[in-house]
This record gives sequence, C-alpha cells and structure tokens, in this order.
Amino acid sequence: MGFLIECPNCGPRSVYEFKFGGERKAEPGTGSGSRAWRHYFYFNRNVNGPSVEWWYHGGGCGVWLRVTRNTATNEVIAVERSGAEDEG
Repeated sequence: MGFLIECPNCGPRSVYEFKFGGERKAEPGTGSGSRAWRHYFYFNRNVNGPSVEWWYHGGGCGVWLRVTRNTATNEVIAVERSGAEDEG
C-alpha cells in the first residue's frame, strides 16, 4: 500500500522513494550485554497505531527522517529531519 512522506527538502514523495530503517528506539547503554543488543536489533514492538520510524530518502536527497506513522492506516502524522545526535 502506497502513501506519501513529506520530505523537508523535496516535498511530498511516494514511499517507494524511501527505504525503511526500522522503529525508532533507544540503543542499549555502554556495557550492555548481548541479550540487550539482541533485543535492540531483532525485536520490534510492531504497534497497531502510531509508531516512530526511521526512513531514508534513497531515491531523492539522501536524508534520514523520523516519521511518525499510524501503522493501521499508513497515515503519516509527523516528519522530522534526523539530527546529528541520531545518526550513527
């Protein structure tokens, strides 16, 4: 199912120009064990409703975005440009 993401640089674009980067969640702290890192990489909440996600505009300007999207309807609620503190 297609939907539009409002890129701050390029304007409204089809989701097919973007690559999904996963749910936005906090990384385990320094010294965390392998169990915490496994959970971080392999387990998602998969909520039925609003979810904060990473999207990369690979078919456009190459910016990373934090997109709040209702997973039940694909309605895009908010789009924010990723800050330097979020990039890895």
